[in-house]
Amino acid sequence: MSEVVSKKDLVEKMAEECGVSKKDATAYVKFLLDEITNTLVQKGTVDLNGFGKFTVTERAARKGINPLTKESIEIPASNAVKFKPSKALKDAVK
Repeated sequence: MSEVVSKKDLVEKMAEECGVSKKDATAYVKFLLDEITNTLVQKGTVDLNGFGKFTVTERAARKGINPLTKESIEIPASNAVKFKPSKALKDAVK
């Protein structure tokens, strides 16, 4: 079974590897995630060289079917985050 890495795990690993306090590591991880989120909220692109690219794509409105009632429903347009891994990440995972 694969391992799940949480935000807390990242903070602990950063504190250990970089020799900073857990408080500072928490601030760094929070800053990084907030910046990624803010960029995507503004429909920007986050490109992390050697890791991958996060983009926002628009999903068009479409018709769907309610599985309980089998009635046709209208699904509104929405935005979704897409991630495209870099070649380096793909090769590392092989």
